[in-house]
Amino acid sequence: MRLTDFTELMRNEFGTMASDSMLRDHVLSDLGNRTGAVAIEEGVDPREVWLALCRDFDVPRDRWYLHPS
Repeated sequence: MRLTDFTELMRNEFGTMASDSMLRDHVLSDLGNRTGAVAIEEGVDPREVWLALCRDFDVPRDRWYLHPS
């Protein structure tokens, strides 16, 4: 997934301020106890970060909107 698609999904689902905070501050156990921002910096596909956030924040599956990579 492109980072621009990821950013758009985050902002559409959570809003700009909340999504920025979640990415910086929320630790994702599914991604080795890293924040989404650190995981992306370390090379994790934004798709994996998006899915981990969806699971952690109980986003209904029909709103996961996965775009092809």
